[in-house]
Formats: sequence, C-alpha cells, structure tokens
Amino acid sequence: MRLTNFSDYSLRVLMYAASRSDRLITIEETAAVYGISRAHLMKVANQLTRSGFLRAVRGRSGGLALAKTPDKIRLSDVLRATEPDFALVECFSEENACLITPRCRLRKALSEALGAFLATLDGYTLADLILRPADFGIKGAA
Repeated sequence: MRLTNFSDYSLRVLMYAASRSDRLITIEETAAVYGISRAHLMKVANQLTRSGFLRAVRGRSGGLALAKTPDKIRLSDVLRATEPDFALVECFSEENACLITPRCRLRKALSEALGAFLATLDGYTLADLILRPADFGIKGAA
C-alpha cells in the first residue's frame, strides 16, 4: 500500500502548522521549507480547510493555522479526508471485474489489514508528530 502524495503533503502541512502555532503560516513558506510546488500545496490547504483541519485567514497578513488543537487531529482522520479511496486491490473498487471475487479469500485478509492500519493511526494524533521549527532547517528558528 502506498499513500498518495496528496496525503503525504497534507500531513506535512499540518506538521509545519503545528510547529508554528505561534503565528500563521503561508503556502509560500511551506512550499519553500519542503521544496514542494506552491500549486500542489494550494490544493492541499484548500482540502484541509474544507475538512476542518486548517483555518484560513484572508488578507494581506493572512495565512493558515490549525483549526483544532494537535491532540484532536487523528492521523487516520486526515487520511480518510485526503485519500481518494482505500481500494488496495480490484475487488475493493466499484468497477470490480475479478472473476474469483465470490470465492476469493484475499479480500478478507486485505480488508482486515487495512482496518488494522487505520486502527493503528487512530491512536496517533498530530501532537505525536510535532517538531520544533529548527527541525525544518529554518535559519534563526529556535
């Protein structure tokens, strides 16, 4: 299983916002810190705002901040909001055309594994991932 870049970037944006809880962050600075396209991060920030993980402040001195405290943002909830699906194999999708699906035992095993993956992430929050600003390689950050 592999998460999409969108989910990866979502977690990174939230981690950066959590590390800078003293102020608003911008898309531009976050893109520079991670070396990621500003356009990609705009889409990520919009989704995270719509999903209630970030709040956006408009205007000249605007930016982004966490909409909840880090201990209230479960990693599994972020992935559920940002992953397009968890179709690990064809039989998980609506377009399933696999001939052995009615008798196959693989689906049950993978379904249990996916459930265990999400259950594990249910036990972790953004608070477990918080880094210091200096950990991002920001000069002058303490």
